[in-house]
Amino acid sequence: MTIAGVIFAALAAVLHVYIWILESFRWTSPRTRATFGTTPEEAETTKLMAFNQGFYNLFLAVVTLVGVAFTISGGTRVGAALLFAGVGSMLAAAAVLLASAPDKARSAVIQGVLPLVAVVLLAIGFST
Repeated sequence: MTIAGVIFAALAAVLHVYIWILESFRWTSPRTRATFGTTPEEAETTKLMAFNQGFYNLFLAVVTLVGVAFTISGGTRVGAALLFAGVGSMLAAAAVLLASAPDKARSAVIQGVLPLVAVVLLAIGFST
């Protein structure tokens, strides 16, 4: 189960790197605006906020990937702590999005399903 959890954690990290790119570098592009449902004016107004938020997503991905590396190399305790911090934060952010903006449920599910699966599998794997 741990290996499967690590794979799902890595996939969640890759997704969050993609979100970082969208939010920090492609925020005002038509395709990204369509993805996030913003107008050109809204995208310009929120560009700085999105840039900053994108880096939060990158940092969550980095923490998770470092946890993956530690776990694979045998540093299970450190790896577990970093993995749960990374994917747990991703999952919590998805829950906050769902609770605060129910109309963004699809985005919350996309953001949260990989971390949720990772948390469950890692909890089972590390407890055995």
